[in-house]
Amino acid sequence: MLIISNAVSIPDDEIELSAIRAQGSGGQNVNKVSSAIHLRFDIRASSLPEFYKERLLQLKDSRISKEGVLIIKAQQFRTQEKNRENALQRLQELIKAAVVVQKTRRATKPSRSSQRKRMDSKTKHGKTKALRGRVTD
Repeated sequence: MLIISNAVSIPDDEIELSAIRAQGSGGQNVNKVSSAIHLRFDIRASSLPEFYKERLLQLKDSRISKEGVLIIKAQQFRTQEKNRENALQRLQELIKAAVVVQKTRRATKPSRSSQRKRMDSKTKHGKTKALRGRVTD
């Protein structure tokens, strides 16, 4: 059971975990030990609330296929158990991040004092530059 929030959780049978061989260098062990984890999660067929599903499917993420299947490959660690934990944690973080609703930005006007300070600094800078010109008699 993967817990997303107090009210939302994903049963283990909806998450498909399979062990695969890791890529990259690893010496003699890399060719015979399947330490990497391939996590597959079908968003559309899951028991997540509709809001969660919509937000996840709207993400422009290369890990989500056209069929709505999220694929995470975890091969950071040397042991299968740590890679399994890492894949589940990444799934949990992705779902939590997709559901966060950002605050709408409201345009604000600069205050009068800030506008005055800006104009004063510009005139001061202009005077300084004007004083750098040629000196004539």
